[in-house]
Amino acid sequence: MDILFKRDKDRETANSESKLRKQFRGNERRANLIRARLDELADAENLEVMRHLPQASCHELKADRKGQLAVKLDHGFRLIFEPGPNPPPLKPDGGLDWSRVTPVLILELAENYHGE
Repeated sequence: MDILFKRDKDRETANSESKLRKQFRGNERRANLIRARLDELADAENLEVMRHLPQASCHELKADRKGQLAVKLDHGFRLIFEPGPNPPPLKPDGGLDWSRVTPVLILELAENYHGE
């Protein structure tokens, strides 16, 4: 899949091992997991593939985050993204057609929206 970024700073961080490690200094595991999830997204033919990677735990979000998705990092942290294109492809029942999502827009490299 194509990976786009909402913020240039996140794109620069994600594409530089040294910047990624610097931003998440003290949490090498999280930096490694961000890199792994971004690589998994990039290697996937479409978003449906991510459903079958148990380590990613890719899922749609609800409530005020409806339309966004997340993949698991560590300690409640998630990498948050939206499907592309805008509007995202939908199935006849109105649900997201994961098999037709090929670009994603990264919103947050690491966020703990549960406050865990």
